[in-house]
Amino acid sequence: MARTLLAIYPQNARRYDEMLTADGAVRPHWRQFFIHLDSIAPEEMHRRLAFVDRRIQENGVTYNVYADPSGSDRPWALDPLPLIIPPDEWARVSAAVAQRAKLFNAILADLYGDQTLLAEGLLPPALVYGQHGYLWPCRGIKPPGGVWLHNYAVDLARAPNGRWWVIADRTQAPSGAGYALENRLVVSRVFPEMFRDLHVEHLADFFRDHLDGLAALAPVDGDEQPHIVLLTPGPYNETYFEHAYLARYLGFPLVEGQDLTVRGDTVYLKTLRGLKRVHVILRRQDDDYCDPLELRGDSALGIPGLINVARAGRVVIANALGSGLLASGALMGFLPAICRHLLGEKLAMPSVATWWCGEKPALEYVRENFDDLVIKPAYPTQRMDPVFGFELKGEARAEMLRRIEARPHAYVAQEMVELSQAPTWSRSHERRLLARPVGLRVYAVSTPDGYSVMPGGLARVPTGATARIISMQRGGSSKDAWVLTNGPVSEFSMLKPSVGVRDLVRSGANLTSRVVENLFWLGRYSERFDDSARVLRVTLSRLVEAGGEKTPAVASSMELAELLHIVPRPEEDDESKEGGEHVLLEAIYDPAQPGSLAGTIRNLMWSATHVRERLSLDHWHSLNRLQREQQAAQKNHLSLTEAIAFLDRVLGVSSSLTGFAMDNMTRDDGWRFLIIGRRLERLSFFSRAIAAFLRMESARGPGCLEWLLELADSIITYRSRYSRQPELLPVIDLLVFDDSNPHGVISEASVLGRYLDRMARELGATFDGKLPEVLERLQQFDLARLEHLQFADCHGCSACVDLAALLDQLNVAAIQLSDWLGRRYFTHVGDVSRQTMAL
Repeated sequence: MARTLLAIYPQNARRYDEMLTADGAVRPHWRQFFIHLDSIAPEEMHRRLAFVDRRIQENGVTYNVYADPSGSDRPWALDPLPLIIPPDEWARVSAAVAQRAKLFNAILADLYGDQTLLAEGLLPPALVYGQHGYLWPCRGIKPPGGVWLHNYAVDLARAPNGRWWVIADRTQAPSGAGYALENRLVVSRVFPEMFRDLHVEHLADFFRDHLDGLAALAPVDGDEQPHIVLLTPGPYNETYFEHAYLARYLGFPLVEGQDLTVRGDTVYLKTLRGLKRVHVILRRQDDDYCDPLELRGDSALGIPGLINVARAGRVVIANALGSGLLASGALMGFLPAICRHLLGEKLAMPSVATWWCGEKPALEYVRENFDDLVIKPAYPTQRMDPVFGFELKGEARAEMLRRIEARPHAYVAQEMVELSQAPTWSRSHERRLLARPVGLRVYAVSTPDGYSVMPGGLARVPTGATARIISMQRGGSSKDAWVLTNGPVSEFSMLKPSVGVRDLVRSGANLTSRVVENLFWLGRYSERFDDSARVLRVTLSRLVEAGGEKTPAVASSMELAELLHIVPRPEEDDESKEGGEHVLLEAIYDPAQPGSLAGTIRNLMWSATHVRERLSLDHWHSLNRLQREQQAAQKNHLSLTEAIAFLDRVLGVSSSLTGFAMDNMTRDDGWRFLIIGRRLERLSFFSRAIAAFLRMESARGPGCLEWLLELADSIITYRSRYSRQPELLPVIDLLVFDDSNPHGVISEASVLGRYLDRMARELGATFDGKLPEVLERLQQFDLARLEHLQFADCHGCSACVDLAALLDQLNVAAIQLSDWLGRRYFTHVGDVSRQTMAL
């Protein structure tokens, strides 16, 4: 029989062990789980670890690490062993956290209201007014229901004597509750028998309380149903996965600042079908970025006028703007007296001993006991890692003390606490437990009956056994926290046990305008990079075939690339760069060059990132492959032959993207806008390209009509129909008038018209631009005018000039259509009180 897991489990007399007593016995609340864990065979444990990794990958659970170049979309780190907490101990912790949340809500109400704490000397004014966290525009605002703090989180650590201490408070936009839920869904399936037999408290009741608490405060008019949205800074935020995850779980639209607009004293969500009033904004965005009108003027993430709506009491902002003020560690030393003053109670859970250097006695204590303290920034807006006094020697120590004395109000010192340790499963050994320091983040939410505390929370462990800082940004891992109960476990679930006919959903009727706009531009950029790649391949191929000689085919294809702004026009006094191969290569891999393929691919990835959740895994893999191909081309400085091969691969990826869009995406309103974007871009491109070709004197030479057919991916069709060298009449008929050619101008315009007709029926808005009129005039063009016309001898002939003018008008109509779509569906210009407004 294999030896017990305790045989080589490291113990540390200086730390409290979550699993073992001081004499090495397994604690009672851990005993049943440990026996089960000790009985699992190594191969079975490997299978369970593989399940954890697979679940994290399949669910796309990520945490972005800013400092790591490869940290974007880093998979979430999860240790399968839970942190187990007995029911009697949790009852004390839960009550203390609820009290602390209530206290912090009262502090916010006082500081932005009567300010008795300042008047009576319970808080130094410098600690409030001396930081950016105090938002003066929010002074005097009274949020609905008098609730400032809707979400609260607190970081707890256990001292060597087993007592829980508060290390930090999170009052602005606490993160991690969604990760805690995902951890639970994974770990409960790794140990299903233990999860059932130990009667672990479920989390769904907490999230229901959260939803009910927000809905109860919503300032609805009459019989309106509360409309709640979750505001995110966007996909590059470190916890963006959690934002999207919670939005789906709670049933809230996930929105960015540009999705919301203020009209009068009301906030609206811009949806495809009109403006829809928003009653509650659950924000995951920092205070000062939320309203560029009254807070941070350079913020591109906020909603101008949001504070004015808050003043009018027409929206609940959770947490209320200005709540980040209380995340300052400097407040901890003042909380016991404040708690007695505001609540008439003793503070149930103490904070770790804290000294704010802005007070002279505290500053003196820090000087004398520097080696035993941890130095931290006093205000949340400061960017500074904790400094451990004993680690600084010589000049470094003296410099730190000088910095503190120069700006004492900006620093706090805290007692160093030896964190408790918990077992983690070693992935580098066949069967072994490691001991790691552990901290616990606990969450509370406001309800009509007070604060509800999540049973458990997010447990976090660092990578090393001696680490003093637990941070996911530093590569830490997480754990599920199991709170045991002696009674029955609630069976409530936020998920419906079954879906009935009334629950069926077949389209995204309330798609946000931002999502639709990004899908529209995803379609346009998908087509644009395909068009650019074809122009560059045509030009490079002619250049290679000519062996560097400037043939008519080379000159004309290069001129078209310049006219379409895919390559820059040469300066008039720099003939050396005219037609140079380096210009074409830069147009492939230099993202800084306007109109380049690299720049278009970058824009494509930007749009795709904002609609990641609507793309299939294969679709996303193709986009990533395209980006990798482009980055490799940029790095390796391809030769002309290699560049052509690269463009062939790029166009192969483009074909797969088209296939995924047509075959793998649901045909809802968002998909239709994506396809409209593609069709509109293709119509505009070929209208401009063919019009320019008809006017170019350089295009009259041999081989030019052939490369035009190749550009339109129609050379095979032409040869199968005519079996002869390209001539102007059949080429123009195929590329402009043939409605069976998917790259034909009239074909594209007709398909686009059908999509617009359907949009008019379903969305109640009709485009009144000139596209139908121009299309009709183009269809009436007399092709006989091109008959017997020798293109090589045609210099300014009226037939070519007239046709080019019609194609130009079609391009202008396409641009007008794009602008109209933007105004009507994306920015909602003029959409204030129209009948189509979604209520």
